[in-house]
Amino acid sequence: MGREVTRPPSVPNPDLTVGKGNKQGWNQPERRREGFHNGHARWRRMLMIRARHTLVLRDVPDSRVTAAVDASGITRNPAFSALVVADGDRVLHSSHASDFGPDRPHSIQSVTKLHAHLILGELIASGRVDPNLPVARYLPWIGTAFATASVQDVLDMNVDNDFTEDYDDPHSGCYAEEEALGWRLPPDDRAELTMRDFAAGLTGRDPVNRTGYALYKSANTDVLTLIAAAVGGGHPLERVQAIVDAAGYEGGFHISLSPDLLPALSGGACLSARDLARFGLLLARRGRAVVGADVGNSGFLEGSLQRLAPVLSPTRGWVRYSNQLMTNGRWVGHAGYGGQFLMVDMKTGRVAAFLSVLENDSGYDDGYMAGVVRGLENVLAAR
Repeated sequence: MGREVTRPPSVPNPDLTVGKGNKQGWNQPERRREGFHNGHARWRRMLMIRARHTLVLRDVPDSRVTAAVDASGITRNPAFSALVVADGDRVLHSSHASDFGPDRPHSIQSVTKLHAHLILGELIASGRVDPNLPVARYLPWIGTAFATASVQDVLDMNVDNDFTEDYDDPHSGCYAEEEALGWRLPPDDRAELTMRDFAAGLTGRDPVNRTGYALYKSANTDVLTLIAAAVGGGHPLERVQAIVDAAGYEGGFHISLSPDLLPALSGGACLSARDLARFGLLLARRGRAVVGADVGNSGFLEGSLQRLAPVLSPTRGWVRYSNQLMTNGRWVGHAGYGGQFLMVDMKTGRVAAFLSVLENDSGYDDGYMAGVVRGLENVLAAR
């Protein structure tokens, strides 16, 4: 008889296993900063893409920009990781925390949603998606949370349903979503929830938003990702790769994948502050590629600035949520959970890429983010 083979000892993955506060290891407050600085090496599945050509950036420090940065105080907050201000091919300001370097990838969380803006803009331009149609026309299996909502309302975070994104509530729906994004593991070794199964299981009744503000739900972006996968014209990852090439990143662009191998456009990207600035410069160029094919839909982008769209929140009443981006009518950008913001002045072309990591229990502070937005507005206005 052969020798009995026993299983070697093992422990649950400490980065991905859920612990106190319904947060996994890398997102525990005491580990969050290390987790955001190393998300590309901590999450369940990550795809890394390199650009075919690199946009060359020249360091040309501008004392007026640096003075505006100093006056804002945003780089002196303990949460600060990095700030890069760029214009064309010039870096006007670059600063990094002592524990974070200029070539290091950083989780940008919901800033990633700007990729959904570019991809859906292309699909609308090609006629594959009509934003006025209900989601069920493209995803007939979708659950009651989104079935009768228009694609346009999904783009605008203008859908009311049972999904919640309250970072102070450990039982909020956004934490269950993280399993479908590849950020955490389910308990008891059960199968991981796919993005499709996650979206199909969401519930709701009347999708009309009557609050007067955007109802921010990252699940909206997951639905848009599923629509992009369903309508043809290339897998969403092909479009992500095209965006990487168009932006001309120097380092690696990392994106987490769902169990069904869809990109986590709702928040799964990691890249350096300089490369995040390159992404902002791509938006400033209206999708014009460094080399090769352009991306996005310039008319869709321009229209997003001035069209009627929900106001973001009471503390950011001057900002609207329009077509998967935030705007005040002049700049476009997006915030990220934990403390990130990318802002692009569409009149001057100047870009500010800000990275930070809040270490409070929830990982979010609306007042802090409002201060970051005001600070970056002043930085971009410096002349």
